[in-house]
Amino acid sequence: MESIQLADKTFYSFLSAGAIQKQIQQLSSQINADYAHKNPIFIAILNGSFMFCSDLIKQINLECKVSFLKLSSYDGFNSSGKVNQLIGLNEDITNQDIIVIEDIMDSGLTLAAILEQLNQLAPASINVCTLLYKPAANKTNFTPQYVGFEVGNEFLVGYGLDYNGLGRNLPEIYQFR
Repeated sequence: MESIQLADKTFYSFLSAGAIQKQIQQLSSQINADYAHKNPIFIAILNGSFMFCSDLIKQINLECKVSFLKLSSYDGFNSSGKVNQLIGLNEDITNQDIIVIEDIMDSGLTLAAILEQLNQLAPASINVCTLLYKPAANKTNFTPQYVGFEVGNEFLVGYGLDYNGLGRNLPEIYQFR
């Protein structure tokens, strides 16, 4: 099994680049069908979702906009439980259909804070598209509408996900064991 070293940790192969791209194709097809005749605004949550957002948006054949929010709630392997908004939304989303793009939803606390803030801006609808979803870690009653992969509680890196800033550039996803 292939492994990589990031700083002081060894991570093992979890999802191949091919498997990720195949799942993105399925997600984009579903979004294209669900939003036919609509002009959604995609809001990507940085930093982790940048690779997923880029690959997903390339396969969206709708007239759409893309915007970004940068938030942080992680320190190393653990969620700090505190959401820090670093860069705000630059789009008027009133009466717009919104699709939030996340790299991973685990506790759901960051996403709940984002959705609360976005709902205050009176969008027509909000749906969430996440590449990875950890249902066992979810501490909210929210389930994302578009899910690439349901995963366990593994700590994952690669394809935008990081370990203390390292590993975001990897085209595959690796797990810590």
